Amino acid sequence: MSTPPLILLLSGSLRTGSSNESVLRTAQAVAPAHVRTVLHAGPAALPHFNPDDDTDPLPAPVAELRAAIGAAAAVLICTPEYAGTLPGSFKNLLDWTVGGTEICDKPVAWVNAAAAGRGRGAEATLRTVLGYTGADIVESACVNVPVDRGTVGPDGVITDEGVREELRAVLARLLAPR
Repeated sequence: MSTPPLILLLSGSLRTGSSNESVLRTAQAVAPAHVRTVLHAGPAALPHFNPDDDTDPLPAPVAELRAAIGAAAAVLICTPEYAGTLPGSFKNLLDWTVGGTEICDKPVAWVNAAAAGRGRGAEATLRTVLGYTGADIVESACVNVPVDRGTVGPDGVITDEGVREELRAVLARLLAPR
């Protein structure tokens, strides 16, 4: 019996209970039984990127991040936009992936949870940085799903069935053979 594919979920927000975290918790909740998901602890534990430190042995949080990416069949990102781009802490996380090969050719997508017309700067930066890493951006799985905070339950999971269905479709597209 084969091991179910694993999707690594990366939140670009450090805020507990952020809309971005809610999107990823909801993706976990709606994932089919044959798919495993892991929500990464996030960028807070990572040291500031320094190319001098991008050598063996890697700082433990960086080694753990790269191992998690390496073990995943695909990566799903949900990040806010700050000042027209990615939050610095999430850009730092991505910077740590450039020196490794774990994300190269790995299917990657993102969900933009911002209100309509917002978040485009973060998307553009994601596209640029992921291009440098060699990630395989799954365009059909990169979607805008604005989150109404009123539809987030006390468990941090979105109750809106339309959003839940869109996230199910994102997971399916992310793992679909290409």
